Amino acid sequence: MPPSTAKKSHATAPGRKNETPSIQSLDRGLQILETVGRSSSPVSLAQLTGVIGIDRSSVFRLANTLKRRGFLAYPASGKDYVLGTALWRLSRQYDWSGMLATIAHEHLQMLASATGETAHLAIREGTKALFIDHAATNHVIAISGQTGELVPLYCTSHGKALLADFDESALRQLFGRKPLARHTKSTLKTVAQLALACAEIRARGFATDNSEFLEGVRCVAAPIRDKEGVLLASIGISAPATRFPASRQAQVAAQVTRIAAEISALI
Repeated sequence: MPPSTAKKSHATAPGRKNETPSIQSLDRGLQILETVGRSSSPVSLAQLTGVIGIDRSSVFRLANTLKRRGFLAYPASGKDYVLGTALWRLSRQYDWSGMLATIAHEHLQMLASATGETAHLAIREGTKALFIDHAATNHVIAISGQTGELVPLYCTSHGKALLADFDESALRQLFGRKPLARHTKSTLKTVAQLALACAEIRARGFATDNSEFLEGVRCVAAPIRDKEGVLLASIGISAPATRFPASRQAQVAAQVTRIAAEISALI
């Protein structure tokens, strides 16, 4: 095929026009890490060869390179592969909450602007939700809640959104069997009630707080997930009940869930 014809054929290949070519060996190395990371037991070279789909010696060289760099290791019991300490060190050193706040900040501002209410981004810290970023509005009466503040999981919209995937058994492990501490007359009283609320959040995609933590305050939040559906954070808004009547909830919930989905797509 003449060079000019080959160039034209490459440029017009379906789905390839604007793609940057991948580095095949790097792609395969990352596939090895993902395979080992998802396995509950050490992974053999034969298993990796079956997954990668190339000759055994090439897979061995790739895995051995990752092992030499500390990303894979041999367990004491043999020559199969487990994740190495290099991944642990990187994950410990990396500021994940800072990364998430950076990715989501523009969307957080968009949410505050669209709703006219204070918007927060939160992650779970034990039995609390930690605000890692917020965007305020110009209302004279606005809901406080600064970056770095901790609030309960079970009676806030952000907290309940972070608990969306918990069933009753997991909730009891987290909170124990004692009654939940009451903050207002609307606070959920038991883990069983919280489990029902979590099931509802999973079904409709957002959580609410109708004066459950603070009297006269309503909130809506939605989960942020990674590409595999793992729940990472929550995003939502808070407003005085006088400015956020129940009739406004559906509209705000749609805005919040849309922004949460857009952030999820970026992760």
